[in-house]
Amino acid sequence: MNSDSRIIWEQARNSLVSMIILLGFPEELGDMIARQLGSPKSIDRMTAYLEYERPSDERMIVDEMLAISAEIEAWRDRKESQASDAAYNALLSYGLE
Repeated sequence: MNSDSRIIWEQARNSLVSMIILLGFPEELGDMIARQLGSPKSIDRMTAYLEYERPSDERMIVDEMLAISAEIEAWRDRKESQASDAAYNALLSYGLE
């Protein structure tokens, strides 16, 4: 991860942790969620959920984190499948040469 990416990740993480603390939950929960989600885009999505819904239960927060993670994984699987299909179709069209 280059320094610009690291700065963007830290900013997203800090926003998430601030919102978690504002809602009355421990900072460690925000750290754990940021590490689990991984990307600034998914962390920002989680922060937006917290700002909009303002959940009062840790389970709701964790459930949303798991839902975001599952959607990201499904997207990755779909993209991998599309790439495999494209390679297979190219093989059928052009052969091995």
